Amino acid sequence: MKLITEIPLNQEENQIDYSSRILLLGSCFSENIGGKFDYYKFQNLQNPFGIIFNPVSIEKLVARAIENLPFSEEDIFQHNEIWKCFEVHSELSSLDKIEFLRNLNSALQNLREALFSATHIIFTFGTSWVYRNIESGEIVANCHKLPQKDFTKELLSIAVISEIIQNTFQRISEINPEATIINTVSPVRHIKDGFAENSLSKAHLLSAIHQHFDRLCASSSTINHQPFYFPSYEIMMDELRDYRFYAEDMLHPNKTAIEIIWQKFSNVWIASETESIQKEIASIQSALLHKAFNSESDEHLRFSEKLQLKISSLQQQFPHIQF
Repeated sequence: MKLITEIPLNQEENQIDYSSRILLLGSCFSENIGGKFDYYKFQNLQNPFGIIFNPVSIEKLVARAIENLPFSEEDIFQHNEIWKCFEVHSELSSLDKIEFLRNLNSALQNLREALFSATHIIFTFGTSWVYRNIESGEIVANCHKLPQKDFTKELLSIAVISEIIQNTFQRISEINPEATIINTVSPVRHIKDGFAENSLSKAHLLSAIHQHFDRLCASSSTINHQPFYFPSYEIMMDELRDYRFYAEDMLHPNKTAIEIIWQKFSNVWIASETESIQKEIASIQSALLHKAFNSESDEHLRFSEKLQLKISSLQQQFPHIQF
């Protein structure tokens, strides 16, 4: 007897292993999955400009990085004595103007390098709702707690989102044709927009992604590679449709849900030969959390020596791994 409905998933080709270089961009769910990549020491870069929810702002950053257009004083502003930028998350904001610009351009170079060299790029789209700054007429990635009267709120159409995803895909294809691009929709609900409005927003994202796929399939031009879709949203909404899988805010997936989705993602996208390495890394991570009652005891010194040997052995195989 089956007590849940399961989303059918199949293993894909071009799977992720420890030689892969992964770029994750998008909503906070990117950081949930990125946290797993970090824990298991896969080479990855996640959200160098912080959490970005909407596809327009993701496309802007990708275009800026590919075109190598550095941030300048014209791109930043000061509010409540803090320097901010409408293109990035508030976590990058700074009291120091020069430091802020330096950090923005450092993040831009990191993103540029990742776009040109990544083997796998994962986009997690969070919402179709966007805020447009009235003064500049530009859609912003973050309102930075400025007065609501400074912005208009809009719902991106399916056609517009599909075109944005297509443009982003095409730009990356031109500079990194071997990259595997994986699209997903964040399962986090944006209830501040309203319950029905959140559903409409997710529906626009899902429809746009699949419209983009259909357009590529119907295209007569030859494309070096195809985009992929991973059903994070569907797994959360259908397989895990119980509040025991949600955090205390009843909006974000909790640790159990993230672990389940990660396991399903792993089954599809992570090479099976990495399993033994992941187990070894998990063992080391657990050991590093161990707190000795007596750090000078012979027993603890032997434990530390054995742990360091395990780390050294692993680093000989994969020099990029650091603990």
